[in-house]
Amino acid sequence: MPAPISRLLLPGRPGLRLARAAVWLLGVAVLIGATGWGTLALYYSDLASAGLRTALAVLYAILGSATLVLLGWRRWRRRALGAFALVFVALLAWWSGIAPSNDRDWKPEVAVLPYATLDGDRVTMHNIRNFDYRSETDFTPAYYDRTFDLRKLESVDLIASYWAGPAIAHIFLSFGFGPDDHLAVSIERRDQRGEGYSAIKGMFKQYELFYVVADERDVIRVRTNYRRDPPENVYLYRLQGSPDDARRVFGEYLREINSLRKRPEFYHTLTANCTGNIWLHSRINPGHVPYSWKVLASGHLPEYMYEQGRLDTRVPFAELRRRGHINALAREADQAPDFSRRIRAGLTAPTTENLR
Repeated sequence: MPAPISRLLLPGRPGLRLARAAVWLLGVAVLIGATGWGTLALYYSDLASAGLRTALAVLYAILGSATLVLLGWRRWRRRALGAFALVFVALLAWWSGIAPSNDRDWKPEVAVLPYATLDGDRVTMHNIRNFDYRSETDFTPAYYDRTFDLRKLESVDLIASYWAGPAIAHIFLSFGFGPDDHLAVSIERRDQRGEGYSAIKGMFKQYELFYVVADERDVIRVRTNYRRDPPENVYLYRLQGSPDDARRVFGEYLREINSLRKRPEFYHTLTANCTGNIWLHSRINPGHVPYSWKVLASGHLPEYMYEQGRLDTRVPFAELRRRGHINALAREADQAPDFSRRIRAGLTAPTTENLR
């Protein structure tokens, strides 16, 4: 055995003590993580009784904390770890049995699942949402079907809606089949009546995943014209791309939309959300944008796309952002038939670089 390795393995040597300390700290970190995750999983579980959820979460937290304390007692260490491991395995088994569903008492905004049927280059999108809004919460639901020619798909726009500072935005795409023919797809959570949103709950199987397929007069106008608490600022950017790349991304969207109708999935605040799923769909194109923390911190995504050359770089990003702010244009256009054309009045022309 080489001398340096043998010295590391000898009892009492500094190298061995350092290795043991590192293993110990790693074990403590894993135990803390398992305790924290399990406590929140129980507290935000689908158990009907809030009291039972709270009691189980508290008991699990006490078990994890006691195990941490007993790590310092050699006599009790193995017993404590064994007991915690058994409970944790049982928790994982129960957790894995929680399945997503399409059969719940949904909020009206997400009650109707869209789906697509394909016939060569023609795709018929069913249940395109186009609500008649009087306020954010007062509206008349309405849907329509429409057939699109994939050969006419010529543009993809990125829409960013801000309501909580520069780091957080809701991102969605709109596919352009002509100046007045756009189909917006917003990846969102699917929540039930009376259910509020929580970023923490969103990490614990509390919401299903939902693709809002909508007329732009619905999904954009509700944000620019009706939301007041808090108000939202909406920006529209033309992605630089070829029609072939746009069609590939659109095809990925269609496959997921149809899949969710048969096999529902859970929304996840960090991994299965608006920007994360857009990035996953974009991987169909060669040379796609690499993953970045700016995908997670979604408010920075437009600037990241600019840095990657996926927006119009002929003007500074600050100017592009100014031109892309569409709130005033959307309020003026309101329900006009040429709403999509009018909100794009300040945009620059696209280039022929690939959308990736």
